Amino acid sequence: MSRPRPGRGYRYGRWRGGPDPLAPPYDLGSAVDEIGDSVLGGSGVREALRELLRRGMDGRRGLDELRRSVRDRLRQARTAGRMDGTLQEVRELLDRALDAERRALFPDPDDSARLAEAELDALPEDTAGAVRALKEYPFRSPEAREAYQQIQDLLRREVLDSSFANTKQALENASEQDVQAVKDMVADLSRLVDAHNRGEDTDERFREFMDKHGQFFPDDPQSVEELIDSLARRAAAQERMMAGLSPEQRAELSDLMAQTMSDMGLASEMAHLQDALRQARPDLPWGQRGQVPDGEQALGLGDATSAVAELADLEALSNQLSQGYAGASLADVDEELLEQALGREAVDDLAALRQMERELERQGYLNRSEGKLELSPKAVRRLGATALRRVFANLDATGRGEHDVADAGAAGELTGSSREWQFGDEQPLDVVRTVRNAVLRTAGTPSAGGDRKVRIAVEDFEVVETERRTGAAVALLVDLSYSMALRGTWGAAKSTAMALHSLVTTRFPQDAIQIIGFSSTAQVLKPETLAELSVDTLQGTNLQHGLMLARRFLARHRDAEPVVLVVTDGEPTAHLEEDGTPYFCWPPMPETIARTVAEVERVARSGATLNVFALDPEPSLVHFVHDITARAGGRVFTPDSDRLGEYVVADYLRTRRGRRAR
Repeated sequence: MSRPRPGRGYRYGRWRGGPDPLAPPYDLGSAVDEIGDSVLGGSGVREALRELLRRGMDGRRGLDELRRSVRDRLRQARTAGRMDGTLQEVRELLDRALDAERRALFPDPDDSARLAEAELDALPEDTAGAVRALKEYPFRSPEAREAYQQIQDLLRREVLDSSFANTKQALENASEQDVQAVKDMVADLSRLVDAHNRGEDTDERFREFMDKHGQFFPDDPQSVEELIDSLARRAAAQERMMAGLSPEQRAELSDLMAQTMSDMGLASEMAHLQDALRQARPDLPWGQRGQVPDGEQALGLGDATSAVAELADLEALSNQLSQGYAGASLADVDEELLEQALGREAVDDLAALRQMERELERQGYLNRSEGKLELSPKAVRRLGATALRRVFANLDATGRGEHDVADAGAAGELTGSSREWQFGDEQPLDVVRTVRNAVLRTAGTPSAGGDRKVRIAVEDFEVVETERRTGAAVALLVDLSYSMALRGTWGAAKSTAMALHSLVTTRFPQDAIQIIGFSSTAQVLKPETLAELSVDTLQGTNLQHGLMLARRFLARHRDAEPVVLVVTDGEPTAHLEEDGTPYFCWPPMPETIARTVAEVERVARSGATLNVFALDPEPSLVHFVHDITARAGGRVFTPDSDRLGEYVVADYLRTRRGRRAR
C-alpha cells in the first residue's frame, strides 16, 4: 500500500488489506489432473475428488493419513486405565475405616463396644450400602472417622468432576460455603440451559453467569452454545462410562453417586440439568454403549469420564475424516477436536484440503448444483485433451497410423476447372493458368533492359477448383453394462470416448460426433455426463436401442460421411419391445439377436460404416460381431483394453484418410 508524501512521492509497505491481490493464483493443475486420472479410470467426479482428498497432495497429509493418526491416538486412549478407580478407592478407604474402628473397639470390655462390633459385622456386603449405613455411625477411632470423611470428600469431588471437568482440585477440602457455591452454580446453569432451549436470547445472561461462576469452567467457553456443547458431551460420556461397567459395579457406583448428590442437596437439580442437556443436544449418543478404556491404571470417576469423552471425540473425529457417510463434507471435520488430537499442523493440512476444494469451484473446474458435484465444461475439455494426448503418445510409440491431419477438410475431388484465387483459399494453385495470366497481362510491355520478363502479380493467381469434401458424422456406442466394470474395461472405454470427442471437436470441427451409452436401454451422453458416469448396474446389452439412436443422429447429418463405432464386451442380451419397454434375457434369445441384426441392416442401408471393437475374445461374441460387420461392410477389432483408445482413434483417422483419397 502506498500514500503520497509532500515532496517525496510515494512510500511503499506491506499490503494489510486482506489476501494479497497480486499473489499468483492457486495452482490447481496437478489437482485437476489427478481428478482426471481417476475419472478416466472409470470413477465418478465425487469419488475422484474424495480419492484426492484422501491421498492429499503438495506435501500435505490427506484424510486417510490424518485418520490413521487419529486411530493411533484412539488405540492409546483405550489403554488409559480402568474405570472402577473411584469404586476401588472407596473400598480401600472403607476397609481402612472398619479395621481402625475394630482395633479401637476390641480392647473395650463394655457392652456398647460389643454392640458396635455387631453393627459393623451386620453392614451390607456392597460398598455403597456399607457407606450409607455408616453415615450416622459414631466412630470411636479418629483414624476411622478420617477415612470415612475422605470417602465423602472423594465422592463429592469425583461426582462433580464427572459432570464438570477440572473441578476436582477446586473442591478439595471444600467448606460448606464452597458446596453452597456449587449448588448456586448448578441452579443458575439449569435456568440458563432452560432459557436457551426455549429459544430466548441468552447472550447477556451467559455473560452474567460466567462473571459469577467462571471459576468452575477453566476451559473458558465463549458462548452459551459452546458451554452447553461441552457439558452435554461430558454428560453423554458419563452415561457411556457407566454403561461400560459390569452390572455390579454400575449398581454400586450409581448408588454412591446418588447418595453424594442427595447429601449435597443437588439430586433434583442435577437430574433436571441432565434432562435439559439432553434436550439441547439430542444428537449425542445418550445411553449408548460405546468404547471405554481398559488399561492397568485405575481411574477416578472424573478421569474415567474424561477418558470416555476423549474416546467418543476421537471416534467422532475418525468418522468425520472417513467422509464415508451420506452428505459428507470437509466442513464436518471439527477443527478443535483435530487440534486436540493431532496438533496445529493437522488443522493446517485440513485447511489446505479445504482451500483446494474451494479453488476447484472458484476457478471453474467444478460446479455444485443442488448439492451434486459436477465437472465444468472447462474441466471436461482438459480431461478430453489429456485422454487424447495419451492416445497419441501410444500411437507415436507403436507407430500405429499417422495423425498429422493439418490439411483435413481443405480439398476434395478435382472438377477440372479453376477460378481466381481469393484470400483464405487453401486449394492447390493452377500453375499453368497462373503463368498464362501473367504472360497475357505483360504481353507487349518490355522491361527496362529491353528484354521481355514475366512478372506474376496477385491478380494472376488461380486455384484448382474442387468439390468440397463433406465432414463425418461419428456415432460412438459404448457398452455400459455391469460386465464392463467386472472385466476392468469400463475405464478404458470411458477414456476412449473422451479422447475421440476431444479429437473431433477440436481438430475436425467440420465433423459431428455423438456418444451413446447402452445397457438395458441406450442414452445419448454429453461429455459432462460421461465424465460423471459409472457403469450401469442394470443387466442387459441393448445394442439395438443404441443403433436406433445412432441412426437418428446420422439422419440429422445427411451430407456427412456416416460412421458408427461400437465398443462392447458381450453379445446383445436386451432389446426394446414394440411398446418401447426393455426386455432382458441371458443367454441371448433369438428375438434379441434378430431385432439387433435388423437394426444393423438399417444402419448399413443408410450408408454408414460399422466397425466393432470387441473387448472379450469369447467365441459367440466374436462370431456375432463378424456377422454384423460383414452385413454393414465394416471391420472387427479385438484390442486389449489398454490399447482401446489407440485403436478407435486410429480407425477414425484412417477412415478420414480414406475419404480424402476417394
